[in-house]
Amino acid sequence: MPAVRVHHYSVDPAELEQLLAQRTQLIGGIRAGFPGLVETRLIRLEDGTYQDMWRWESAEQLAAAVAASAAFPPVTATLALTSAGTVQNGEIIDEQ
Repeated sequence: MPAVRVHHYSVDPAELEQLLAQRTQLIGGIRAGFPGLVETRLIRLEDGTYQDMWRWESAEQLAAAVAASAAFPPVTATLALTSAGTVQNGEIIDEQ
């Protein structure tokens, strides 16, 4: 069953371009090292915060990437540009 990891965070507007560049590097590295990352979407919400959704083919693939992420420097560098972050994992149970 497909799974998602959703981050919600704030970014200083002066650091947004740097975040986007580092996020691109991060996504490329994750895709190179871990199978199953189907898509990512970064959404600026009306309150100025961001929702970053990563869709995986399975919860197992997501879990493997998350378990290894602490040892992947682009994760730390990218997260350092965010504040007030939360994260949730979930399973997609219906799509239309």
